[in-house]
Amino acid sequence: MSDATRIKYLPTALLMVGLIFVAGIYPLTILWPSGWSWHTGHTPHYLQMILGIYATLGAFLLVASRKPLAHLSLIWFTVWSSVVHAAIMAVQSVANPEHMGHLWGDVLALFVVAGLLAFLTPRSVTA
Repeated sequence: MSDATRIKYLPTALLMVGLIFVAGIYPLTILWPSGWSWHTGHTPHYLQMILGIYATLGAFLLVASRKPLAHLSLIWFTVWSSVVHAAIMAVQSVANPEHMGHLWGDVLALFVVAGLLAFLTPRSVTA
């Protein structure tokens, strides 16, 4: 796939990821808690914090979807922070068998997001 074709699909990918980050993660924690919610209980403070962070990132990705080449650092932050976050969660899932469902939930999803955005994002502004 050429750079021009990848750049053509990048706004759509950013829009989809942004919408999922803004409005899709919370419903997944309700529908599939063993794959998406790390802490459950009466007041899941961690869940509220991580949802706030991802909703904020999602809102910025929605803005970036309008002019992706002007927001390359944000896109690459999303790629690399997703890889790091997913890798840490993968290790924690393997080390703690009660969290193995996350390997097929949020861990896999973050690796897919990182891979998709990395594939579609040009390596330089001149692309």
